[in-house]
Amino acid sequence: MNPLLSEFIGTAILIILGNGVVANVLLKGTKGHSGGWIVITFGWAIAVFVAVFITAPYSGAHLNPAVTLGLAVSQKFSWALVPGYMAAQMAGGIFGAACNWLNYKPHYDITEDKDLVLATFCNSPAIKNNFQNMLTEVLGTFILVFAVLFITGPYFGNEKGSLGSLDALPVALVVLGIGLSLGGPTGYAINPARDMGPRIAHALLPIKHKGPNQWWYSWIPVIGPLLGGGLAALVFVALH
Repeated sequence: MNPLLSEFIGTAILIILGNGVVANVLLKGTKGHSGGWIVITFGWAIAVFVAVFITAPYSGAHLNPAVTLGLAVSQKFSWALVPGYMAAQMAGGIFGAACNWLNYKPHYDITEDKDLVLATFCNSPAIKNNFQNMLTEVLGTFILVFAVLFITGPYFGNEKGSLGSLDALPVALVVLGIGLSLGGPTGYAINPARDMGPRIAHALLPIKHKGPNQWWYSWIPVIGPLLGGGLAALVFVALH
């Protein structure tokens, strides 16, 4: 499989399963309605596991611009490939969100709370505070990318800058831990493609009960993860 196609497919699967569990918990009339935060965090961890396991042999399973940036900064990945990977990830995020909307369309049609509808696509803060919200995204992504850099290191015996299929489980557990421990303030985007891609889909799709896209907040789940990923790489390099 072409690496860019792999990143597109992997990110789409990540969003279908990840945003899918959010939709299952938040939308009216679903079997999982009101399942709660534990269901969401475990669902996202499984989404990461499936997406990484499928795409690792073909693209290294970045599935996240912050991971791609961190691997490039730490010289585990070619800078020349960064723009293509990020574009494929963003496109996968848009496509995955559209698939998720189609799957849950009857439930979207009867869910009148526009904030809940938006939450099934992208993130918004529990308490609006740009500095604190940015700090949460930076810290969560730092831990994610820092862990990924060790997982792709020589002690795990993987190719440079690539997650092997067997690394899907540890990465999923890292994401689960971040969600359970740090996810409360912002919903832990920790991935620009996970937030901006579906946010764009929300703006474009003919959703019955659609409210504002909250573009005022959209830059934080993009800049925060990129800062966190870059900082994690710099610390990793300094330690080695």
